[in-house]
Amino acid sequence: MHPPPRPPSPTSRSAQAIAQACRLIEASSEPPCLPELAAAVGLSPSHFHRQFKAVTGLTPKAYAMGHRAQALRESLTEPGSTITQAIYDAGYNSNSRFYEKSTETLGMTASAYRSGGAGEAIDFAVAACSLGAILVACSAKGVCAVLLGDDPDALARELQDRFPQARLRGDDLRFAKLVALVVGFVEAPRIGLDLPLDIRGTAFQQRVWQALREIPPGQTASYADIAQRIGSPKAARAVARACAANHIAVAIPCHRVVRTDGSISGYRWGVERKQALLSMEKEPAWLCLSPP
Repeated sequence: MHPPPRPPSPTSRSAQAIAQACRLIEASSEPPCLPELAAAVGLSPSHFHRQFKAVTGLTPKAYAMGHRAQALRESLTEPGSTITQAIYDAGYNSNSRFYEKSTETLGMTASAYRSGGAGEAIDFAVAACSLGAILVACSAKGVCAVLLGDDPDALARELQDRFPQARLRGDDLRFAKLVALVVGFVEAPRIGLDLPLDIRGTAFQQRVWQALREIPPGQTASYADIAQRIGSPKAARAVARACAANHIAVAIPCHRVVRTDGSISGYRWGVERKQALLSMEKEPAWLCLSPP
């Protein structure tokens, strides 16, 4: 006879309960309240809230907001869809409620998102630094991209792919000064960089990126460390994905995140550049600066 199947472990049961709660959130036209979700999966509200955040890296409310924002993005890009229809399809029960937070949700207005950023002006310039080519782009809100690579044209194409319908503007002398500030920060990270950033990402990504910005130059943290800092200790893999999704190199220092054993892991712009950045950050600022 075969032995009877083992009952699922407490960890497995929690994961199943959270997965069930996620499906409930996704199927609801209005985000369910915490007590409703907890009761639906047989957990107390406080225990459910802790487990949900540990497993997904988000609170139930943030998960619901992220799902709604994703549904809105998909609806806005559907052929023939109107903005009003997309708003209601995503679960917003009024236009005014959506427009209160539309820029926060999408990073731009709904009409601009629907047209791939059409009408949005983005200044950019490409320069050279010790890491190769660097592209810096700015929207009206702040720096929206810092890209590294070997081929300046490839960086410009990457920016165009990210904002396919935006009006990209280059060769501005005033903007060139801002690029020089970013290049100076790359070469001497300890001098700091105090510029407004236009950070576009999910609620979870933004929490990770904020935690990265709190790591001082010359120090590192593991993916597990960051997961602990944002209150989601089981979300190390999700932290790694958020690091890989970062489009603002150096200013959002995903290069300061390493494996638990301290070894260098992957980097969107190449492991060699990650190692070089970490090496430069260990040097005093005056040693990093080129002589006049």
